Amino acid sequence: MPPDSAPPSRARFVLAGWLCTLSAVLFLDRVCIGQAAQDIQADLGLSNRELGFVFMAFTIAYGLFEVPTGRLGDRIGARAVLARVVVWWSAFTALTGAATGLGSLLVVRFLFGAGEAGAYPNTARVLSRWFPAAERGRVTGLMLTCAQLGGAAAPALTAALVWLVGWRLAFVAFGLVGVAWAVGFWLWFRDDPADHPRVNAAELALIRAGTTAGRPHGSIPWRAASRAPGVWLLAAIIMCSSFNSYLYFSWFSKYLQDGRGVAKGEAGLLTSLVLLGGAAGMMAGGVLADRVSRATDRVRARRRFGAAAYLLSAAALTTATTADSPLLLAALIAVGYLALQSTLPTWWAAAIEQSGRNVGAVFGMLNTCGILAGVASQGFVGWFTQYQADAGVTGRGQWDPILWVYVGVLLAGAAGWGLYRYRPLDDDEDPPH
Repeated sequence: MPPDSAPPSRARFVLAGWLCTLSAVLFLDRVCIGQAAQDIQADLGLSNRELGFVFMAFTIAYGLFEVPTGRLGDRIGARAVLARVVVWWSAFTALTGAATGLGSLLVVRFLFGAGEAGAYPNTARVLSRWFPAAERGRVTGLMLTCAQLGGAAAPALTAALVWLVGWRLAFVAFGLVGVAWAVGFWLWFRDDPADHPRVNAAELALIRAGTTAGRPHGSIPWRAASRAPGVWLLAAIIMCSSFNSYLYFSWFSKYLQDGRGVAKGEAGLLTSLVLLGGAAGMMAGGVLADRVSRATDRVRARRRFGAAAYLLSAAALTTATTADSPLLLAALIAVGYLALQSTLPTWWAAAIEQSGRNVGAVFGMLNTCGILAGVASQGFVGWFTQYQADAGVTGRGQWDPILWVYVGVLLAGAAGWGLYRYRPLDDDEDPPH
C-alpha cells in the first residue's frame, strides 16, 4: 500500500491512555488523605478545624500555581512540565507520611498542591494539539472518568493499606505510582504530534484538520477575558462544581463516621460508591459532550444540558438529606454526583474553545476559580462542624445542616449554565454555532 493511502495511525489513542492514567493518579493521591483523616488526627492530635486547614493548604497551592504552570506549558511545552510536576507531587505525597505535627503537614500538603496544579492546564494544552475537536469530548470524558475512578479507589485502597502498613507507609506507596508514570510519559510523549515516530501522515492530517491551537500570543489576553461574559460564567460554574466535589473528596468519609456512626471500612466503601457515581457521570458526559458539540446551536445546547443536570443533582441531594440509611444516603448522593459530573466534559469543551490560543493560561485561570471554591468548601465544613462540636452538638445535628448549603450552590450552578454565553478571546475566531 502506498504511504499516502495508509490508514491513520492510532498514537493519539495511546496518548489518551497516558492521560487517563495521569488523571487516575492525580485523584488517587488527592483523595486518599480523606480516608486516612481520622488516623492522622489521632496520631497528630488535630481538631476538625486544623484538619480543614490541612485540606485547604493543598487546595490554596493548587489554585495559586494553576496559571503559572499553565503558562509555562504554553511556553516550553506540556511534556517538560507534566513530567516534572508529577515527580514533584509524588515526592510530597510520600513525604505526607513523614509529618510530625500540624506545621510540617501544612507545608508538605501545600507543596503537594503546587505540583498537582500543573496537571490539568497542561493536559488541556495536550488535548488542543493532539485531538481534533470532534474527539475531545469523548477523550475528556474518559480521562475525567479515570480521575473519578482513581478517587473512587482511594478510600477503599487507603483503608486497606492503613490497616496493613499504617497511614504513613500508605502515602509512600501512593507516591511511587506517580514516579513510574512520569518516567514512562517522558520517554513516550512529544509536544508536537508531527515529531512523534508513531504518528503517520494520515493521522497527522486528521489531527491538524480538527485542531485550532497555535502558539500563544506574546501576552495573555486578560483584558479580553475580563470583558467576555462566557469566561466569568464558566468560572462561576466550575466554582459551583468544585464546591460540591470537595465535600466528597475531603470530608464525606469523616461525615459518615462521625455524623452517621459508620465504621471506617464501610465509610470507605460508601465514599467510593459516591465517587463511582461521578465516574459514571464523566463517562456518559464525554459522549454527551460530543453530541452537544454537533448541535446546530451548541452554545444553547450546552446551556440546557448543564442547567438540567445541576437541577437534577440538587434534587438528589435534597432527597438524600432525609435518608436515615447510610447506604440510601450514599446512593442518592451518587446519583446526584453522576448528574453533576456529567457536565464536566461539556464544561471542558467550552473552556478550551473559550480560551483560544492561550489555552494553558486561561484554562488555568478558570480552574483556579474552581480551586478557590474548593478551599471555601473544605474550610466551611471544618469550621462549621467544629463550631457545632464546641456548642455540644454531635452526630447528624453536627453534620447534616451543611448539606443544605451544597443544595443552594447547585441551584446557583444551574443558573450559571442557563446564562452562559460565548465571546471569543482571539479576534480571528468566530463564535460557535
